[in-house]
Amino acid sequence: MRDVFDEAVNQFGKGKRAVVATVVHTKGSTPQKPGAKLLVREDGTGVGTLGGGCVEGDIWFAAKELMKRGGPSEYREYHLNEELAAEDGLVCGGTMYFLIDPVYEPKDFLSHAEEIADAYSGKGGAVALASIIQPGSDTEAPVGTKLFVRDDGSTEGTLGSPDLDAAAAKKARELMVLGKSEYLKSEGGTDYFVEAYTTPPKIVLVGGGHVSKAIAPLAKTVGFHVYVTDDREEFANPTRFPEAEMTVVKNPDEAMAEIPVNANTFIIIATRGHRYDNVALAAAAKTPAKYVGLLGSKRKTILIYEDLVKMGLSSERIREIRSPVGLDIHARTPEEIAVSIVAEMLMFRLGGTGVPMKLDEHQIARIEAKAKEPLAAAG
Repeated sequence: MRDVFDEAVNQFGKGKRAVVATVVHTKGSTPQKPGAKLLVREDGTGVGTLGGGCVEGDIWFAAKELMKRGGPSEYREYHLNEELAAEDGLVCGGTMYFLIDPVYEPKDFLSHAEEIADAYSGKGGAVALASIIQPGSDTEAPVGTKLFVRDDGSTEGTLGSPDLDAAAAKKARELMVLGKSEYLKSEGGTDYFVEAYTTPPKIVLVGGGHVSKAIAPLAKTVGFHVYVTDDREEFANPTRFPEAEMTVVKNPDEAMAEIPVNANTFIIIATRGHRYDNVALAAAAKTPAKYVGLLGSKRKTILIYEDLVKMGLSSERIREIRSPVGLDIHARTPEEIAVSIVAEMLMFRLGGTGVPMKLDEHQIARIEAKAKEPLAAAG
């Protein structure tokens, strides 16, 4: 989505109109998930994607037609039946819901697009946008009406109801932590979509050993800004960690005060011993980082947790710590352990479950039964 808002800033800054189409909800198997966007320029060209194929083609066409004739925002449902899926070479059978938003007065949305772009780049704080999808009894605001929310609690616009604004702003603050989106329905029956935009995720590697060295390039590849700290210069330097935005040669507690940490920061404790892990984990636990992981065995985890309890760390915070960190894939080498840890980080950030995605036994049985039906009829 970042490319969409970068282009929105570019277009609106030139005084040019555009239409932004967003996937706000999905059911079943679909080629894109909520939050996917397509920006259509005045000349009909676009930036972003809604999943490709006839789905994207139809929404793209609708956006261009809306640009030509004018008119308010539109809400559309798109059912991906087997025939449509076959045309595009897809195997989908779900439903996609779209909000098609025209921006006829570029100056009215330019500042918001700039704040969203700044959030993505890390220049500004997290922000969120709430949009009416289908009004209910608690608002007379039309489809597309928006409330802009900042991480300091300030807002611009309204969804047409103080209660609705308050609920949307509260949800926006929750979603800002990891930059997620959610489709919601109010008690009055209003459907609205809240999408949050946050700073790029950071990973702080406390300890510059073999595992951290394996994690750094993998984390950077999937979009994390990498920070490394170790009290030994030979283990925390730009040569050893060319992926790092910053390397800090200090003790863990001192380094934590120097590295910029927010809620969207992931901290991995992988120092060279129990004493250092203990101090590092205590320092990390005091930061606002929502993901803090400790590398090591369950026995080491138990011993360090006992120390944290004695230090007065809250039970709630201790339960938030992920230790031993990573998904259980029986990893042994530093590279395998790195995959395990980064996979868990992505699961946490993207809202996954970590369970295998393979088909269930009953689905395979249905496939086999359906494939045998023509044979039975022929016989």
